[in-house]
Amino acid sequence: MAEQKIQQKEQDINALLKVRREKLENLQSEGKDPFVITKYDVTHHSCEVKEQYDTLEGKTVSVAGRMMFKRVMGKASFCNIQDLQGKIQAYVARDSVGEDSYKDFKKYDVGDILGIRGTVFTTKTGEISIHADEVTLLSKSLQILPEKYHGLTDTDMRYRQRYVDLIMNEEVKDTFVKRSKVLSSIRRYLDGEGFMEVETPMLVSNAGGAAARPFETHFNALGEDLKLRISLELYLKRLIVGGMERVYEIGRVFRNEGLDTRHNPEFTLMELYQAYTDYHGMMDLTENLYRYVAKEVTGSEIIKYGEHEMDLSKPFERITMVDAVKKYAGVDFHEVKDTEEARKLAKDHHIEYEERHQKGDILNLFFEKYAEEHLIQPTFVMDHPIEVSPLTKKKPENPEYVERFEFFMNGWEMANAYSELNDPMDQRERFAAQEKAFAAGDEEANHTDEDFLNALDIGMPPTGGIGFGIDRMVMMMTDSPAIRDVLLFPTMKTLGGKDQ
Repeated sequence: MAEQKIQQKEQDINALLKVRREKLENLQSEGKDPFVITKYDVTHHSCEVKEQYDTLEGKTVSVAGRMMFKRVMGKASFCNIQDLQGKIQAYVARDSVGEDSYKDFKKYDVGDILGIRGTVFTTKTGEISIHADEVTLLSKSLQILPEKYHGLTDTDMRYRQRYVDLIMNEEVKDTFVKRSKVLSSIRRYLDGEGFMEVETPMLVSNAGGAAARPFETHFNALGEDLKLRISLELYLKRLIVGGMERVYEIGRVFRNEGLDTRHNPEFTLMELYQAYTDYHGMMDLTENLYRYVAKEVTGSEIIKYGEHEMDLSKPFERITMVDAVKKYAGVDFHEVKDTEEARKLAKDHHIEYEERHQKGDILNLFFEKYAEEHLIQPTFVMDHPIEVSPLTKKKPENPEYVERFEFFMNGWEMANAYSELNDPMDQRERFAAQEKAFAAGDEEANHTDEDFLNALDIGMPPTGGIGFGIDRMVMMMTDSPAIRDVLLFPTMKTLGGKDQ
C-alpha cells in the first residue's frame, strides 16, 4: 500500500512537471518566451514599499521576485511576490492589466518569477499591496517547490539544494545576510585599527602553520606536486618581515579531516598579525572585535546560543591552561615532574595518549577532556605547553610553556593566538621536532619551511598574531546548531556514487 502511494505521488509529480513544460512551449509558440527577456527595471523591494508607505501610497512602483502564492477569484486575483527583502501582495485585476494579460497570469505557476508594476495601496484588511497595471513573466519555473506548509524539511536535501532552501525558509536567508554582516563588520573594525587586508596563495608547496592534513594536487605546467593551504600564517608573517606592520586575510583554507557539526574540510579563516605587540595585545583586540561584531550583527553584546547566554560586555576571563586543568580536573601540572609521571596520571584518569606524547601533550589532553566543556562565558586560556605550539615564543620565565592563548565560548575554541616566534634558530629546532613527530606517525605535523626560515633570518619584529574561525563566529551570532547551516554550499558526499 505504501509503495503504491509513492508510485502514485511520483506519477502526479511527473504529470505536473509535464504541464509546466507544455505551458512554456505554448508561451514560446505565441512569441512570449520569458527566457528572451534580458532585464527588468526594479524601483523598489518589498520591505521598502512597506516601510515607505506614507510617501509611496498611490504612486507607481515596480517590484520583481518569485510568486509564492496565487489565489484566482474570477476577474481579480491575489498573489505574493518574494524578493530579497521579503514578500509583498499584488492585486491583479482583469480590467487593470487587460484581458489577454490576465488570461496569461491565471496560467502562471507558483515558483515563476514575475515583474509587477502598479500603484501602492492598502486592502480592506489593512495589508499594504500593489494594484498591478502590468504583469511580466520574467522566468518560468519548470520544477515544483516543496509543499507550502511543510516546506523543505529534509536536512540533507536542504544542504544539497541550498537555492530551494533559501526560497522556502526565510530564517536561512537571514542567517546568510548576517554572515555577510559579520564579514563586513570585521573588515570595518580592522580597517579602522590600521590593518591592511591582503591575499596570499592557496596552492603551496609546503602547507604549514597548523596541525592538519592537507589536500594534495599536481600542477601540470610545472610538473610539481602542490597542496591546498591549511593556514594563512606563514605567508602573512613574511609580510610582517617585509615591513607591513598590520595585515589580515579572510580566506578559505582546506583541511583533510572529518565532517561534524563544527568541522567542514573547506572553511573560512581570518588571520591577522600586528608588529610590536604580543599575545596580551591580541587578547585586547579579540575582546574589542567580538563586542563590535556582536553589536553590529545582533544589536546586543549578549549572545544567545541554545540554552546559554554569553555576556560580551564584561571583561573576558583569563586563565592559564595549567590552572584550568587544576580547576576542572583537580590535577596540578606544576607538580608533575616529567613525562613518565604525566603518563601515569593519564592512565589513572583513563586518558588515551600516544607513545610520542610528552608531558605538555598530556597536559593538553587533560585540558580537552576536563576543561573545555566548562568554558561557556568568553574565556582566554593562556600559556600552552611548548610541545603543542611549534610557532610560538617561549615564556622567558618558564620555557616549558609559550605565550599563546585560545579563545573559548560555549565550550568551543573560537580563536588561537600567539606571541609569534621570531628567533630563526629556535624556529629551526621546532621544525626539526615536528619532522620527528611526522616520522613517528603524526600526519598533522609541520614540515620545515626553508623560505620562511630565511625570512626570519632577515628579521621579524616582535609580533602578535591570531586566527579566527569565521564559520564558528557566524554560528554563534546566528544560533545555528551546525557549521553546515552557515555554509552556503557545505561539502557533501556525491549522490549516485558507488557507495550510495
